Amino acid sequence: MQNKINVLLIEDDRSICSYITTALSSNGYRVTSAITAAEGLSLCASLCPDILLLDLGLPDMDGLEVISSIRSWSSLPIIVISARSKEQDKVEALDLGADDYLTKPFGPAELMARIRTSLRRRHLSVQDSKYKALELEVDFDKRLVTLAGQEVHLTQIEYQLLTLLAENSGKVLTYSHLIKSIWGPYMDTNNQILRVNMANIRRKLEQNPANPQYIFTEIGIGYRMRENERS
Repeated sequence: MQNKINVLLIEDDRSICSYITTALSSNGYRVTSAITAAEGLSLCASLCPDILLLDLGLPDMDGLEVISSIRSWSSLPIIVISARSKEQDKVEALDLGADDYLTKPFGPAELMARIRTSLRRRHLSVQDSKYKALELEVDFDKRLVTLAGQEVHLTQIEYQLLTLLAENSGKVLTYSHLIKSIWGPYMDTNNQILRVNMANIRRKLEQNPANPQYIFTEIGIGYRMRENERS
């Protein structure tokens, strides 16, 4: 079973929230929603969604502040969905780091097209949207991980960690960068949760976890993924 794409929706209008959730769920997406910025930021840090749909007119904080806050620690794709149609609003949101801006009202087909485009753009650094080294292959479009042709079942967090490393294969990613990218800026800098997840990934991928072939530890610094053979 392939991993579903996880969408976080921050929208205070319950009817619009229901409309978007129904449309996306019926097309195979997993949707989590929040009606306030505070709740949304907390969920963003804890759930590690693949993409964020964000309304600007939230009751406790302007959506532009939410974009700025998230961009301080994450490159998560953000699509603004707002009734604000002035050019200045769009420019400001995009300048702050939003990936796209969709003005209400809109149809589900357009929304899903924008989501697909934003997710593809995120993986442009990986040629043909795949990572391949030795017997390991990660298909980013299909969200599928295989080892020697057999599917590897990962948790959501494990998949996020693996793809982050694969997208930056050959480059050392520090413990701090990995923790902030996956769990958000509010996570304790203690590396224990990262070590536990990396150990679980290695048990699933490595024939001998003590002598890894795919994910290498740079002592005291972070982790490095074996170079992508497709690069």
